[in-house]
Amino acid sequence: MNRNPHSRLWLYFTGIIFATIFGVFTFITLIWLALFQLKLIHVDPQTKHIPILLLCLGSTLLGTIIALFVGKLMIQPIQTMRDAFNELSRGNFSVRIPTDQKVDEIREMALHFNAMAHDLSHIETLRSDFVANVSHEFKTPIAAIEGYATLLQNPNLTQEKYDRYVRIILDNSRRLTNLSTNILTLSKLENQEMIVDKKDFRLDEQIRKAILTLEGKWADKNIEFDMELPRQMYYGSETLLSQVWINILDNAIKHSPAGGTIQVTISRMETGISVIITDHGDGMTPEMQKHIFEKFYQGDNSRQAEGNGLGLALVKRIIDLCQGTITVKSQPGEGAAFSVYLPL
Repeated sequence: MNRNPHSRLWLYFTGIIFATIFGVFTFITLIWLALFQLKLIHVDPQTKHIPILLLCLGSTLLGTIIALFVGKLMIQPIQTMRDAFNELSRGNFSVRIPTDQKVDEIREMALHFNAMAHDLSHIETLRSDFVANVSHEFKTPIAAIEGYATLLQNPNLTQEKYDRYVRIILDNSRRLTNLSTNILTLSKLENQEMIVDKKDFRLDEQIRKAILTLEGKWADKNIEFDMELPRQMYYGSETLLSQVWINILDNAIKHSPAGGTIQVTISRMETGISVIITDHGDGMTPEMQKHIFEKFYQGDNSRQAEGNGLGLALVKRIIDLCQGTITVKSQPGEGAAFSVYLPL
């Protein structure tokens, strides 16, 4: 950080110090004259200049010492903060202010500034990562659409290749649509603090409808469902919770082997409702479980073409808005169990 050697703070502070010293010096001189007039002292300050000069010299020396000591203690940290704010405004979020200050108020200001700079650097990192991830997620399907659209211009294409290229273009178009929808939905939910469209609905029926919605996916893999869904009413956002079950079930279907089974159960508790969705697929490592609800995270790189890493992030945000919790238990090769708790 570059310091400004022409700061007026020193000038202001020095002026205050010397004005104070001059005032004290004048006050002492007047007291001296008064005491001399009352015959309480016998040294006339009007004829004996040496004591006056010594007092003036001592006052000047004392003022200089006070100005240097207090100025270093008070003004230097202020200049440091000024320079730190300048660096922060230029986008340098790594700037920090030393917290070993002797004055409590300045030390507290330094702590608050460092905390603010840390939070801003974290937000900037998230923003950069988000922009990079969004750019990458959009780039891949757009490149595929452009490439296969170019191939379609070949007049000598067989019908089989033509149909395959059209199918790939349609799949990537749907992927772009889903990505755009998920990004907009997640952005809206992240700026939402409460749910307003609440109503009573059958939670068990909603989960059954979500399973039927995904029939095309689980039927192709010959997956069976073992369901324990007793009648259960719930007061909340039917639209948002529908997205929760569809995303969790879609994740379970995606990771289940052909011919596998997915268990879905609802349990009523004293204070809430528990929904557990269990698959017997490839499972997750402990490291994957730590990041599973982060935006754009996809632990299995081989399945990146099947999703965009936003589904479970959406689920987590919706459950948070419902004041609930979601956890996952998994071991590599032993499947995964997603447990959702919704308070009543």
